[in-house]
Amino acid sequence: MNAVDTSLEAPAIADWRNYPVSAGLATLRPSAERLDAVWSDGRVSPFHHQWLRDNCPCSRCVYSVTREQLLEIVDVAEDLHPQRTRIDDQGHLLIDWQDGHHSRYHPGWLRAHAYDDASRAERHAQRPQSRLWNAKLNEQLPLFDYQAVMEDERALLDWLLAVRDIGLTQVRGVPTAPGSLQAIAQRISFIRESNFGVLFNVQSKADADSNAYTAFNLPLHSDLPTRELQPGLQFLHCLVNDAVGGESIFVDGFSIAEALRQEAPEDFRTLCEMPVEFRNKDRHSDYRCLAPIIALDAYGAVSEIRIANFLRGPFDVAAQQMPLLYRAYRHFQALTRDPRFRVIRRLDAGQLWCFDNRRTLHARNAFDPASGARHFQGCYVDRDELLSRIHVLQR
Repeated sequence: MNAVDTSLEAPAIADWRNYPVSAGLATLRPSAERLDAVWSDGRVSPFHHQWLRDNCPCSRCVYSVTREQLLEIVDVAEDLHPQRTRIDDQGHLLIDWQDGHHSRYHPGWLRAHAYDDASRAERHAQRPQSRLWNAKLNEQLPLFDYQAVMEDERALLDWLLAVRDIGLTQVRGVPTAPGSLQAIAQRISFIRESNFGVLFNVQSKADADSNAYTAFNLPLHSDLPTRELQPGLQFLHCLVNDAVGGESIFVDGFSIAEALRQEAPEDFRTLCEMPVEFRNKDRHSDYRCLAPIIALDAYGAVSEIRIANFLRGPFDVAAQQMPLLYRAYRHFQALTRDPRFRVIRRLDAGQLWCFDNRRTLHARNAFDPASGARHFQGCYVDRDELLSRIHVLQR
């Protein structure tokens, strides 16, 4: 390998993550439109010239402070190609472009972003996977200690991973003073404010602006399906619970959706494709959102459930589709009532639920407000904040 004149090269700027070298660059095979990298384990990764130039990490192409890209690919020639390529003594790929620009790529970074079939399949297999659950979670509920989560980064990460992958957790030993919820929610990030406030009080009251603030039975639902972006995480913290009734009920909406996909693919497809309007209105606000009940991500996996029967507007689809939508909707609702999917727990003072509101549907049995005090506080944190916090902790 030839030595490189480092005076010609700006130092490479890494992003905030680390990229271990699982396999080194062995040889390079140039062609008209791309450079094929042969790795020490035999894998061959094609890198097109435009992709390589687009991802140059030098200080002219990436701002060293923010580590965000400066280069726009339209500003380089479409037929740009390397004048010279080689592997340096540290195993980096070096490219001298025909316009005089110089690029240096770390082998770990290249391997982590390679787009040959094997590398893409490897990355896909490493993506976080939702762990579907049913009524058996009653015996396997993820439990966490408040003090540990507040003081220890490892305990915090364990909790957040459970929230991400399972979508339902309980934290115990939480102080019961009003407002205590704010501190643990902010261990993740800032709280998402809504028309119900930063922290909202879940109590029975005469002038309720939501069925949640009554003593009624509250059927399974996601919160704020009336918003374009439903809150990602919901916290419910019990300050006092001396009333008879009011047990919490949860089902894994992703499990329900997958059961529907297996048992009735047409119904599943209907709920993925036909939009439903949800409405939330009071004297001072009027929120509406039209969206399907089941949303899929770019890989075809279920990524969101949007449902609250008490906030649903009349169905508005073509006449020939109306029977299909009702059949699918009834099927979904029936599955949420199936005991095999339901987790039922009473929340006591000093305990809180933290769950994925866009996945885990929650409900509450009716309670008797005359039998004792019942006061919960709640708040929301967006799912993006959870994922960001996990990434930073894992770094």
